[in-house]
Amino acid sequence: MKEIELKMQGKIKRLSNRTFKFDERVGDGWFSAVYFLKTCQIAENHKPQNRVTMQFFQKKNAVLCGTDEAIALIKTFVKDPDTLEIFSLKDGDRIEPYETVLTITGPYQKFGYLEGIIDGILTRRTSVATNVYNVVKAASTSGVQKPVIFMGDRDDHYTQQAGDGYASYIGGSTAQATHAMNEWWGKRGMGTMPHALLQLFRGDVVAASHAYHEEFPEDDLITLVDYNNDVVTDSLKVAREFGEKLKGVRIDTSRTLVDQYFWRNQDVLGKFDPRGVNTELIFALRDALDEEGYNHVKIVVSGGFNEERIRSFEECQVPVDIYGVGSSLLNIHIGFTGDNVLLNGEEEAKKGRKHRPNPRLEKVD
Repeated sequence: MKEIELKMQGKIKRLSNRTFKFDERVGDGWFSAVYFLKTCQIAENHKPQNRVTMQFFQKKNAVLCGTDEAIALIKTFVKDPDTLEIFSLKDGDRIEPYETVLTITGPYQKFGYLEGIIDGILTRRTSVATNVYNVVKAASTSGVQKPVIFMGDRDDHYTQQAGDGYASYIGGSTAQATHAMNEWWGKRGMGTMPHALLQLFRGDVVAASHAYHEEFPEDDLITLVDYNNDVVTDSLKVAREFGEKLKGVRIDTSRTLVDQYFWRNQDVLGKFDPRGVNTELIFALRDALDEEGYNHVKIVVSGGFNEERIRSFEECQVPVDIYGVGSSLLNIHIGFTGDNVLLNGEEEAKKGRKHRPNPRLEKVD
């Protein structure tokens, strides 16, 4: 692995230097489209004095992420990177359709083969950052900003966790499920208990919570309460047992199940979809906790939440305190394109493309 330490040039100035790790085969062109490799060879042998400007853009309103990583890539694998001129926006910048976010100027044969890799970096990181930004924004619809936990570890290849976690942080989520997701911005993963812990204690939420609290007494005790598909009953059990020590309960009911609360109150059935984590279940849980004086216990929900579903909950003022979101945040839907638009300082681009100067770009030293 090749490594380069690059001082954060993004908006989050307080972060310390980060070390990016790249597969050494990048420099051999292993991850580059073959036609880029062939073009670099032709440029070297037939047009060695060329100087091109490559600019990168996408087509949506988005939150930019991946520029630091892309610049680190260039500085790692381009021989004599000081011969290049790089101008860039910063991670966290809001960008518009077709806005130029990065330009690289220099001999094509030095950096041209990295075009697709840079596109891929910007595409993935910006997609995740934008998804998280939109979800975090939705989680404030009621007027109160609710924390969003990034729980995407099970939805993609583990090698993507560090970059995705950083992109999630740029988008506005400051709580991540794994240590790797926090690696680039200097914190540790957070989380309490999975269903596996409840299974070990045969669904006894009180016993499982005691074991957790004994092993991790410094952690906030947040108990998962949907294992037995009776979240009100089990939430009250742990609340009565732990009192002020219980900081929250998490509900992750499957969309194929109807909680036992509704079978005990069948008069409400038929008026709404009772499956999974639904608004009526959360209202009922909040009421039950409050009636017994457990107003301090927060409610955390997870399982299939996305921007639209969170906004719906917030518009209905459902008493959720924290949202856990996973797969929807990893929807890669913002595609970047790199185009050569200047040749030796003169306009030269394919039809439909042109040089788009952007006064917001800053030179990268």
